[in-house]
Amino acid sequence: MDQKLAGETVTEGPGPAMVGIRLEDKSVWERRVPLVPADIDELQAGHGLGVVVQPSENRIYPDTTFSEVGATVQMDLSAADVIFAVKEVPIPLLLDGKTYCFFAHVIKGQRYNMPLLRTLLDKGITLIDYERITDAQGHRLVKFGLEAGQAGMIDSLYVLGRRLLMEGVPNPFSQIKQAYTYRDLAHAEQVITEAGQSLKSSGLNLPDGPLVVGFTGRGSVSQGAQEVFDLLPHEIVEPADLPAVMDRKVRDRIFKVVFDKRHLARPIEAGRPFVETEYHQHPERFEARFQEYLPYLTVLMNGIFWTEDYPKFVTKVDVQKQWLDGHRRLRVIGDVTCDIDGAVELTYKPTQPDQPTYIYDPETDAFVDGLIGSGIAVLAVDNLPCELSRDASDNFSRSLRDFVPAIAKADYSQPFDELELPKAVLRAIITHRGKLTPEYRYLHEALASAGLMPAKELLDKDGSSRGAGSKDGP
Repeated sequence: MDQKLAGETVTEGPGPAMVGIRLEDKSVWERRVPLVPADIDELQAGHGLGVVVQPSENRIYPDTTFSEVGATVQMDLSAADVIFAVKEVPIPLLLDGKTYCFFAHVIKGQRYNMPLLRTLLDKGITLIDYERITDAQGHRLVKFGLEAGQAGMIDSLYVLGRRLLMEGVPNPFSQIKQAYTYRDLAHAEQVITEAGQSLKSSGLNLPDGPLVVGFTGRGSVSQGAQEVFDLLPHEIVEPADLPAVMDRKVRDRIFKVVFDKRHLARPIEAGRPFVETEYHQHPERFEARFQEYLPYLTVLMNGIFWTEDYPKFVTKVDVQKQWLDGHRRLRVIGDVTCDIDGAVELTYKPTQPDQPTYIYDPETDAFVDGLIGSGIAVLAVDNLPCELSRDASDNFSRSLRDFVPAIAKADYSQPFDELELPKAVLRAIITHRGKLTPEYRYLHEALASAGLMPAKELLDKDGSSRGAGSKDGP
């Protein structure tokens, strides 16, 4: 539109970059939002961005909190230059040619999401996956890992309390509820602190020795779980000291043990030392060793990154052998990673917050949904951070907001190698203008395996990989 100023015609420049925020519709439990009202207020005032938010009755922040900071609340996001979400966008609702930011769950070639990846390519969409916004060393910069660990620990204590009651063991954990029932993390922590005080004053008499909780890894998931656990009276021990712990008559505290990668696997070749770089580069040279620690654990919290290249460190065979040998101390596995048939083979399906567990019976090799039954309770909630929606949204938004201005103002009509974006964001672009970006071309194989890409589309004339329907390299 033209405006008349002092007899001259002045053409307005383009309006402010527009950011869209989707409602979350993948699960009724999903209440998170990628950008919270306080950060939206700052982005609008400090960077001149426009923000449009889809209304949602389920979101942890009501619609009015967004309109109060000047965001437009409406269903139509077609005017947005970039659309932010938390979980995957339903395929029928993807808008052609847009730029999206969400957790896509495609980078491992997850078969169930290959139709989503193919649609992103077909619609010429640029996908920025939060999971791949990393620094030069590969550390994730925008994540929910901490809240996943926190919620996983809260829920695992809840499960432990009820399993012990079923054994006829009074215990202070029985007063702990599931994470989603609390107002926020602080409320849950208050209850857990009180449970710790009861433990210290009244003690806990398990029939098979002291209570031992083990944690795999030292990343954000494990850190979150440990932060909650550390509210309880505890003593830290090393993995090698676990046999000696069994002889200690301690009832007023819990023993805590953290397992590094060297405790999970060892070189197949006898006598070779464990070298972490070799483990990452040549996992085929290693075998699991975690079975030697399993007999001493009451609760196992799994929060370590794993892919199928690495050995599983909790297998059905290991657990069955442990059970047959009379070692039945392990009551709960809190598998925060929720890798189905992954590092923990007992994780055979994901669960939801209202039905968080199933029982694995090593004697019958069978699973039973719920909390009742003989065996080990496996907690495998695949969207744990949504149980602490407010804390998770606040922290995630805080880590994302500094990237938003550059993401919103970039010109995505440009070829990938000409995009003006921080390197951390460039590393996270999976698809761009109908093609897989160079770092993610390996996903062609996953698409082909799923029957979603004809073989002739995999190669250019010179034999190099290219994207679906493309005529030029990325």
